[in-house]
Amino acid sequence: MRALKLPRTLRLDPSDTFVFAHPAEPGEWAVTGSFLFWDQDLSALEGKARAAFRSGFVGVTSLGFSTLVVVTEASETERDAAVEDLARHLHERLGAPDRVTARAAAREELDFAASLCGVPVGSVVAMHRTQTDGEITEAFRTLHQRDAGTPGADRLHAHARAFRFVETDEEEPEERADLIGLARASASSGN
Repeated sequence: MRALKLPRTLRLDPSDTFVFAHPAEPGEWAVTGSFLFWDQDLSALEGKARAAFRSGFVGVTSLGFSTLVVVTEASETERDAAVEDLARHLHERLGAPDRVTARAAAREELDFAASLCGVPVGSVVAMHRTQTDGEITEAFRTLHQRDAGTPGADRLHAHARAFRFVETDEEEPEERADLIGLARASASSGN
């Protein structure tokens, strides 16, 4: 039997509490939540509502938004509870005609959320939502943890680079600098 995986809201820093008018609590089961925008004039969204549209996953308990989710193992009982939480919101707050219809829609949303979890448990997923020609499109990306970086460096500077190498089609770059020569000259002059 294949393990069940679902996304959970993740808060790595307090930014979601500033970005969204109603942030999700960390650790809620999550869905993409595009259904919250189906009847809105998306071109008129501004500020926090626009941020929620562009990148907000939705926690099924609070209907709050989260920028990131983490892939997590879930039991059938937890999945069923998430379906019920979302179905309650769909019926009571969003106008589903009855609880049976709301439950079917909630199950569909959670099934789609589970389909995003084909990556290892612990993977962090971000979303970018757009509207093109009246259609809402969601794009997802998995964020990977960086290696440790430069040994002994603090977290801020572990991946700092003084230079970046760029390929060019030109035979001779426009500018040249002999960094080793400059360093030797500086060392020999005592500077």
